[in-house]
Amino acid sequence: MKKILVMAALAICSFANAQKGTILVGGSIGYSSETRTLGNNEVKNNEFDFSPKVGYQFHDNWTVGGEASFGSSKTKQGTNEDKFNTTKLGAFLRYTMPLNPTFSFFAELGLGYQSEKDKTYAGPITTTAEGDGMYVGVTPALFINMKKGFGLNFNIGGLSYGTINYENNGPEYKNFDFNFGRTFNIGVSKNF
Repeated sequence: MKKILVMAALAICSFANAQKGTILVGGSIGYSSETRTLGNNEVKNNEFDFSPKVGYQFHDNWTVGGEASFGSSKTKQGTNEDKFNTTKLGAFLRYTMPLNPTFSFFAELGLGYQSEKDKTYAGPITTTAEGDGMYVGVTPALFINMKKGFGLNFNIGGLSYGTINYENNGPEYKNFDFNFGRTFNIGVSKNF
């Protein structure tokens, strides 16, 4: 539970409600580490994710920009090791609705390209699987203006769909995720 709280504390940093003509810079960073015993073997897992965003508020309520995400995980069990890397590059469109000078609600639509690479070391045998596809997602959130453009962002999940097609006649994955209430993210933001 502590690891989840630490990851949540580090994880989300997004944009704030801004004025027309402003540049928004933000993103998220997350890290988790876990060690457990499975039978007589110790299993170690480390995960890291970095997701920057840059946007331009072209209207008092509308922001458009680019987003990216770079993630990696490594799982080691005995002499076996699995390295998994993900990359996402895309765009987002955000609509912000001020509720009062302190609170604003926003909904963000993001879409773009994604890729995955999975490299497995099982003794002397190494296998690699690579795939790419697309993603689209909608995330609602609440912004709380703390002072001079600094604020906190809260969201409790969203709606997403993604595909990954692996090379060399590999498998094709389609994922639909409706996770309202299953995740909780807190962010810090600044308007420029």
